[in-house]
Amino acid sequence: MPFTTSDICKILVAIFIPPLGVFLERGCGADLLINILLTILGYIPGIIHALYIILKY
Repeated sequence: MPFTTSDICKILVAIFIPPLGVFLERGCGADLLINILLTILGYIPGIIHALYIILKY
C-alpha cells in the first residue's frame, strides 16, 4: 500500500503532536484518549502509538 501525501503529513504531525495525528486519522474516540494518556505518561510512547494508528489505517 503506497503512502499518500496526506499520510506523510499525518506522520509529520504525529512526530510533533501525537494526539493531533491520531485525531486526524481516527477522529475523537478511544484511540485518541489512549494516545493522550500515553503522551502524558511519556512522549515516545505517544509517538509510537500515533505512528501505529496512522500506518495501520
